[in-house]
Amino acid sequence: MSGHSKWHNIRLKKGKMDAERGKAFTRVTKEIIVAARTGGGDPDGNIRLRNAMAKARDANMPADNIKRAILRGTGELEGITYEELTYEGYGPGGAAIYIEAMTDNKNRTLPEIRNIFSRTGGNLGENGCVAWMFDNKGLIQIDAQGVDEDELLMAALDAGAEDMKNDDDVIEIVTAPENLEAVREAVEAAGYKPTSAEVTMIPQNTIALSGKEAQQMLRLMDMLEEHDDIQKVHANFDIPEDILEQLG
Repeated sequence: MSGHSKWHNIRLKKGKMDAERGKAFTRVTKEIIVAARTGGGDPDGNIRLRNAMAKARDANMPADNIKRAILRGTGELEGITYEELTYEGYGPGGAAIYIEAMTDNKNRTLPEIRNIFSRTGGNLGENGCVAWMFDNKGLIQIDAQGVDEDELLMAALDAGAEDMKNDDDVIEIVTAPENLEAVREAVEAAGYKPTSAEVTMIPQNTIALSGKEAQQMLRLMDMLEEHDDIQKVHANFDIPEDILEQLG
């Protein structure tokens, strides 16, 4: 399983999904603001904004909040200006870490992220050091229970999906980023509700971790995702289920 999917499912089991930690609204608000600022406030002509709005609705964000975030992005309402940044580095065992951040003060964010890496057995590197190990893709995840996989596969492929697999009772559909919305709509039209749908960085290969390295990696991921300026964290680690159970 990819590092992205592995961490997604670990978070589910640990009860640490964004919505449960109260961070979903903050992160999706930032995404809407930046999407509207860079591509305009009309979702019909701004696919990034459409995807951000869909994620906001999934998080049960009120329509008025979504509208205000768009207006802040277009400059029609005053608000904080966020800068998009990426950070790359290596975690325990040499696992690749790719971070997407939005901050109003990069001089604060960089040393804080570097400190997190150093405290958990990792090293923050230069931009470009691990990005080549990931592919930018749309990823849709669906609970496999009760799913007619043949029906779902046909609906997804007809809408432009590239691949589909069942991994640990989670069905993953991979798309080109620009096809994410169309495939998601086709999946929902077929009667299936995604548990997540987003543009993400999928690792080309994974690194197996165990023991102290696995424990440090989970702590590193926790600390990064708890940071207010970090939007997404992608990694290429793999931790076997039996070791996850031992770590609790």
